[in-house]
Amino acid sequence: MARKQTGKKIKSQKPVFSVGTLSTVLLLAALIGFAFYLNREKKSTADATPTSEEITYLFAATEGSVTSIEIKPTDGESVRIARNAEKAWAVELPLEAEADQGLAEAAASQISALQVLSPIEGKPGVFGFDAPAYMITIEFVGGKKHTLEVGDNTPTNSGYYVRIDQDKMMITNLSGIDSLLQLVNFPPYLNPPTPTSLPATETLIPPTEAVTVTPTP
Repeated sequence: MARKQTGKKIKSQKPVFSVGTLSTVLLLAALIGFAFYLNREKKSTADATPTSEEITYLFAATEGSVTSIEIKPTDGESVRIARNAEKAWAVELPLEAEADQGLAEAAASQISALQVLSPIEGKPGVFGFDAPAYMITIEFVGGKKHTLEVGDNTPTNSGYYVRIDQDKMMITNLSGIDSLLQLVNFPPYLNPPTPTSLPATETLIPPTEAVTVTPTP
């Protein structure tokens, strides 16, 4: 008797990932890649932004605290403020008087905050140093002195050309220098001195002429 051969049906195998699942995986990979790109761009931007460590100041912090400031304009009176024996600020020029401590300290802080925007090279006369508009003399706690010549404004009016100790020339921030130069017009007196009263002028009364009266007979 012959055996009856039975053929087995081969079941069709389904793909491991469906079309929907594959699209989801590709979308997820794209999102991860985009997030990675954004993080890298943020890091690059942060690296390109100047930090406080990259800022260069005209006077290094190692100079110490400011003990005196004198501003001498080309035209006009010099102004000088200095710390006295009690370490308090006092106005020494143009008139000796007690200083407003807040205003004087703000001027000293402004000296330490002056930034170097850019070093410059060339003939000093080009930048106005042959006849500087102002000469600022600064003394620090260790007794070291520096002179700061203020030349012309930059063409964009964003800073001043300055020269330290008649040597290094650079551009510094406009607002910082302008704040210091206010001391020339408004010295930081605690009690602004009043003008001295002028002495009263004497009025001379001319002597009256003697009148001779002739008696009538």
